[in-house]
Amino acid sequence: MVAVFNKELLSWYLISLKLKEIFDAGMSMLQESPTPYRKLNFLEQDKLHRAHQEEVAGSWAKLCIYRIPKSLCEADKKAYIPQMVSLGLFHNGKKHLKEMDTHKWQSLYQVLRRTKHDIKHYFKSTKELEEKARACYGGPITLSSYQFVEVLVLDGCFMLELFRGASGGFKELGYSNNDLVFAMCGIMYFIQHDMIMLENQISLFILDHLLSLQIELRDAGIKFKKRKTDRFWDIKFENGVLHIPWLIIHDGTKSLLLNLIAFVQCHLDCTNCIASYVILMDNLIISPEDVGHLHYCGIIEYWLGSNNEVPVLFDRLCQEVVFDINNSYPSHLLAEVNLYYNQRWNAWRTTLMRNYFNNPWTIISFFAAVLLLLLTFTQSFYGVYGYYYNPRG
Repeated sequence: MVAVFNKELLSWYLISLKLKEIFDAGMSMLQESPTPYRKLNFLEQDKLHRAHQEEVAGSWAKLCIYRIPKSLCEADKKAYIPQMVSLGLFHNGKKHLKEMDTHKWQSLYQVLRRTKHDIKHYFKSTKELEEKARACYGGPITLSSYQFVEVLVLDGCFMLELFRGASGGFKELGYSNNDLVFAMCGIMYFIQHDMIMLENQISLFILDHLLSLQIELRDAGIKFKKRKTDRFWDIKFENGVLHIPWLIIHDGTKSLLLNLIAFVQCHLDCTNCIASYVILMDNLIISPEDVGHLHYCGIIEYWLGSNNEVPVLFDRLCQEVVFDINNSYPSHLLAEVNLYYNQRWNAWRTTLMRNYFNNPWTIISFFAAVLLLLLTFTQSFYGVYGYYYNPRG
């Protein structure tokens, strides 16, 4: 009985040794001539890259625009999928929403027309926020860098125009009464319905950035003061301050200025100061916010229905003006303003005053932080000084 047990045990032992020998031989062959792995394709590399990004600490904390879970979306797709317009990235390019792209470009055109800006300025400045904006979306983004920024600019300006038009009227912004989108008609209800959907969003800081681009001279630190003179066209720029005479804008202002421009163009001995004034004011008054600021400074008093009509007024006046800008006073005045505008310190100082010195509490907090920093530096200095220079006992 014992002999049989030992014989069976010996057999199992020999089998184990043989299997181990075969296994070791196979592993040595793999080590001697390893099979080359295939290269990862672009999509696989992108997946690994995104997995690495998601692993970075705090990356999930930046998300603010989410994908709807499939379990919820399957119950009622229309409740979560936009039917009229795509805003942001998740539904961009879908066939049933592409018809609205034409109206998005129209809104961007109107913004550029009113602000006299170059489209490159919007794309270049928004490109700096691309990485931050990408981190807001909770899902894969296959758009290129240019396509991504284009979506942000187009959709962002489109949304801002809708907000402006809903509050002040689309006609004042330059849109036709027969416009299919930018008019208070039934289609606005469907657009508003799409704007509340979770997947159909743009980050608020993108809208704030685009809005700040549409509002040039206060952000550069240029101040406005009322100038006491009888000649309303006599504007001066000194030490970062534009001195502009007081102007009342009413129903007859357009007719008055147009007739003055016509007289100047007909009379040989007249200068083009009136036309120059209209051009300059058109460049200063871009948005209703600019009108409100000039009114606050005591420069403009408007008796029209709303301040939305003032930018439209000067824009229409400029369409009637023909003159040589090189022989007018705005040429050297605008050169001085642009020189001041291009000095970055002026913009930094204005931002500092607006964000940190706009009320007593922020001023106290700022100086308290500076004092704490100085005390910490002093303590560190004397600690190091005493360690290296004091005689040791």
